[in-house]
Amino acid sequence: MWMLILGLLIFLGLHSVRIFADGWRTRQIARLGPLRWKAVYSVLAIAGFVLICWGFGLARQHPVLLYAPPAWLRHLNALFTLVAFVLLAAARVPRNHFKEKLHHPQTLAVKTWAFGHLLAIGMLRDVVLFGAFLLWSVVLYAVARRRDRREGIVYAEGTIRGDIIACVIGAVLWALFAFWLHELLIGVNPIS
Repeated sequence: MWMLILGLLIFLGLHSVRIFADGWRTRQIARLGPLRWKAVYSVLAIAGFVLICWGFGLARQHPVLLYAPPAWLRHLNALFTLVAFVLLAAARVPRNHFKEKLHHPQTLAVKTWAFGHLLAIGMLRDVVLFGAFLLWSVVLYAVARRRDRREGIVYAEGTIRGDIIACVIGAVLWALFAFWLHELLIGVNPIS
């Protein structure tokens, strides 16, 4: 469990620099240059992600049940995950209403994904992993929305075309992940 927690501290801590130390981040980018900053950031993020994966794998060997959710929540989680994939796609697809109205659909995707998994899985390792991501995404979303208001950021007006593209891409990615990649990468079939 300690490896998982260390990975979460590195990964989410790094992704929280803009939340808690935006001025320091700006100074480091100026000092190192954008490319060197991105290189250091990427190496640390990958290291944190590897530790999360390794730690989660180790934690799976010693299961600790905290609560036993009803089976139907597993299917509800599939719906939450579909919504998360659409929001994730909306973060990259230009001119969609999700981004226009929500401003940070990728952060909401993480929040939706984590919340759905917390509902569906009651193991300690899952509560640590998804609870950490849920808490982080809640804080990040609030801070990002406040920063948008303070800086007067206006997002491009959404179009139906952008919405359809985001929904199709999100649904296709969800289907690939739900019906094939989740079991291949994580060893769990989320649909069965």
